[in-house]
Amino acid sequence: MYQALYRKWRPQTFDDVVGQEHITSTLKRQVQTGRLSHAYLFSGTRGTGKTTCARILARAVNCEHPVDGNPCNRCASCRGILDESILDVVELDAASHNGVDDVRALRDEAVFSPASVKKRVYIIDEAHSLATSSMAFNALLKILEEPPEHVMFILCTTAPQKILPTIVSRCQRHSFTRIDRAAIAARLSFVAGQEGMTLEPDAAALLARLADGGMRDALSLLDQCAASEHIGTAEVLSAMGLAGSSRTAELLDAICAGNTSEALTLFAGLWRDGKEPAGILDELGGLMRDVLLLKVAPRGGEALLSGVYETQTLRRFADRLSGAQLMDGMNAIRAADVGGPAPRRAAEMCIVSLCVPETGDTLAGLKNRVARLEAALRDGVAAVPAAPAAEPGPAPAEEAPPRADQEDVPWYTDEDAPPAEPEPVPELEPEPERPAPPAGEAEPPVPEPERPTAVSGDGDALWDALVRSLNGKLDMGAQAMLMTPTQVSGALTGDTLTVAFATPIAKMMLDTPANLSLFQQQARALAGRDIRVTFTDKPGRGPARPDTGKLDALGSRFGNIKFE
Repeated sequence: MYQALYRKWRPQTFDDVVGQEHITSTLKRQVQTGRLSHAYLFSGTRGTGKTTCARILARAVNCEHPVDGNPCNRCASCRGILDESILDVVELDAASHNGVDDVRALRDEAVFSPASVKKRVYIIDEAHSLATSSMAFNALLKILEEPPEHVMFILCTTAPQKILPTIVSRCQRHSFTRIDRAAIAARLSFVAGQEGMTLEPDAAALLARLADGGMRDALSLLDQCAASEHIGTAEVLSAMGLAGSSRTAELLDAICAGNTSEALTLFAGLWRDGKEPAGILDELGGLMRDVLLLKVAPRGGEALLSGVYETQTLRRFADRLSGAQLMDGMNAIRAADVGGPAPRRAAEMCIVSLCVPETGDTLAGLKNRVARLEAALRDGVAAVPAAPAAEPGPAPAEEAPPRADQEDVPWYTDEDAPPAEPEPVPELEPEPERPAPPAGEAEPPVPEPERPTAVSGDGDALWDALVRSLNGKLDMGAQAMLMTPTQVSGALTGDTLTVAFATPIAKMMLDTPANLSLFQQQARALAGRDIRVTFTDKPGRGPARPDTGKLDALGSRFGNIKFE
């Protein structure tokens, strides 16, 4: 009868246990010196060797000829424990024997001396299951506190936090760690060689990663791939139903480009190849996790990478995705209901939301939309070509600054074009000399250059004209703040224009040396005389009543908003 690899290759001595040397060396010394505890607590994740070490210890303390703390596995005691013919070593599954009556029967039986070995050993597997009945723990507590000399208890658990502190304090605790991937890969290569299989190093490393630190899981995965005598990465991916690093990278490439059609086509191809939606999204999330680690910790983070993807590939994605986008993407993958009744539909919806974040109304979608808008603005500013050099000829007339009586022009446009950089107001230059008219013709009248209307006598008119003239010369946030009367106001006193900020955010966005210079140049051009501009956070006048008509027109561009 075929025996599973994890059972066939279960360690029989402490020296065979992989990755838990800090525990096996201690237990070997205790067996050699005879300084054994009456109760042990072995805790750790699944498949790390807890129950295996408990069985080895049970044989070692009863072995007639121990070898350096290891059981010989040849004497009558060792053979009887191995074939379960000796009833003094009892292994209980607390998951199914967690009642108080089971523990009371164990306690009544423990007082009797062993029949054929030196110590009666009780191995209680999944000991945290006793927490479902507090009376069971209380029944076990008394015999753990004052046990007979011939009794030893070994409690194995994956959830030590569920065991009562009074039980833990009476046990010698050993914590089993996750086994290193290199140690698992080496053990898999050894077992594969003994079984007549050819296991490639890359495939062994992939199986070690999938095992997540558990040797039993690694051997079970190798058993699943044993249908082929030659086991490579492709055979492992096919047997596990995984997409593979290259196809997962292609899927993330399509998501980064926002190409929903290509991303869904790639997902459909993986689906037809038998890949499970949960596995596809899990690999995609693992790739995002590696990219995020490399992005936030470019030096020390390489030791934490999974090793599935090339560093060059990870760096390429790190340059294209921000940390916030990676975090939001992993949260979206985690929230996908691929374990429900429609896993394919849930995975497709998740991929669509990753490609087009604005399809949803979540905070993550809003953050992604803002990030894409900022990137588009940056690209648009960088893509503006330099103006060609003007050919020699008469200089064009300078455009006069906007007058105070001009209509209010909204600062926003239908296109997502970035606002122009602040530019100094050009000085009015004299008209170029005109050629003399032919003889006999009257010289046409030369029109006077149109200059801004003097508004020095009216501070409100000067302020309103200044706000309109700055349209398009500030960034979007500062422009919106300037057009809000409850945030920014201006008052003219003599030749000094005081710009007051009602809130700290208005001051933060507008109070810069560049803006101060721009305000002063515009005010001089509009007033026709030297105007001094000052910024202050103390309002120079009472808060003006907002222009509800102007705000309603602004709000209509962004939704159904009505200002009262």
